[in-house]
Amino acid sequence: MTVATSEHLSIITESARDFAEKFIRPDMMEWDETQHFPLHVFHKAGELGLMGVLVPHEYGGAGLGYIEYVNIIVEISSVCSSIGLSVAAHNSLCTGHILQFGSEEQKHKYLPKLASATWIGAWGLTEPNTGSDAGNMQTTAVRDGDEWVLNGTKCWITHGKSSDVMVVIARTGEPRTSSNCTAFIVERGTPGFSAGKKENKLGMRASETTEVIFDNCRISDAQRMGEVGDGFKQAMKVLDGGRISIAALSLGIAKGAYKAAIKYAKERQQFDQPIANFQGISFKLADMATRIEAAELLTIKAADMKNKGQKVTEISAMAKYYASEICVSVSNDAVQVFGGYGYTKDFPVEKFYRDSKLCTIGEGTSEIQKLVIAREILK
Repeated sequence: MTVATSEHLSIITESARDFAEKFIRPDMMEWDETQHFPLHVFHKAGELGLMGVLVPHEYGGAGLGYIEYVNIIVEISSVCSSIGLSVAAHNSLCTGHILQFGSEEQKHKYLPKLASATWIGAWGLTEPNTGSDAGNMQTTAVRDGDEWVLNGTKCWITHGKSSDVMVVIARTGEPRTSSNCTAFIVERGTPGFSAGKKENKLGMRASETTEVIFDNCRISDAQRMGEVGDGFKQAMKVLDGGRISIAALSLGIAKGAYKAAIKYAKERQQFDQPIANFQGISFKLADMATRIEAAELLTIKAADMKNKGQKVTEISAMAKYYASEICVSVSNDAVQVFGGYGYTKDFPVEKFYRDSKLCTIGEGTSEIQKLVIAREILK
């Protein structure tokens, strides 16, 4: 396994850290309380190359690899995972799908706008009654000459209201049949394309999540990506990379919670000494550090394999599964280290704790990851 440790990587990591401290930390709790999606922050991230990390220079992106990408998501998420989630979703889902499967015309049209965050991207697979059961989706696309007519509802869509463009997977065949879905690019402002309910969430509250509704939405066949029927296969490949994103997001949350717990344990005095001196606390911190280290190694291995063009279905599922689960446990332990103060919004660990749970659900639940891993190892 090749781990990037170059000065180049250090500069990129430091740049992401500085961005998070300067543009996110001062206002993140206000955004969390009000569920405000701070578009200006993402435009600034675009100026710094953080919204087109994996996009080649020829399409206006930063032209970096997955190890750099993981470090960027970790640094942002260790400050505010809501912003980390949105940066990850923009990069790996909408932008990543067009990068992997778009035509040259589509890439040149959309990627420069997405990489600069002139446009914000969304990606739609999940529906109210089809989460993991995506083969039974009800959103349909019916061909009408040189156009397609989309009808249906997608849910849990990151940037569903504020995005300028969305990649949507719609059913073009019969339910539960093979090759029954196709991917399309739909621009905001297209008649029949609108946002629905905005979710009032436990955590990740500054990352916008809404329904998206298609009501006789007509788009040109030029907006189709790849062949008819390839949509589900494309989506699964996109999610292989997306799981690395969620692993990085989870790792960032865990690191942020751990860092806060270490600092507090050294400062908090009980019985005339720091609580870090007590075995009950020090052992908890030791467990947290060990889990984080293991999750980081899995995530970096997945990123390294992705860079090399190797199949990452198994390793990305492992990284996502393990990192998301330890993210929850580390955040929980951090709250425990803080005691009663950890239950208040005056300290950062309550937010890490609330945000952590989504990582075990989004882009495939932990149960689905275990299913994917089991299938891969039993082939």
